[in-house]
Amino acid sequence: MTQSPDPVEGAPLIAPSSTDHPLYDQIVEACRSVYDPEIPVNIYDLGLIYTIEINDENEVKVIMTLTAPGCPVAGEMPGWVAEAIEPTPGVKQVDVFLVWDPPWGMDMMTDEARLELGFM
Repeated sequence: MTQSPDPVEGAPLIAPSSTDHPLYDQIVEACRSVYDPEIPVNIYDLGLIYTIEINDENEVKVIMTLTAPGCPVAGEMPGWVAEAIEPTPGVKQVDVFLVWDPPWGMDMMTDEARLELGFM
């Protein structure tokens, strides 16, 4: 008798975004308007936005993290992201979820963010 494989084995740690949805680029730009108060780079380029999922009803689900669990704005940041996205024309609803797995790392930043922060 063979043992069945673990169902999550091989599954991505970060769910794919709805990159082909017509609202995707506008939502990314809305996310880029939100900054971590301690870092002069927007949260999208920092790599804090893991997934932007948009369904056929234009309901947006954002899965994000923070640079550290002890971040002083941990309770406020998801609300800031939702408030940035909600005015986007066509968006019906926004839900933002904060996750700690996988943990954020500097390798998740864009090259622009690394350059801005002096890491390149």
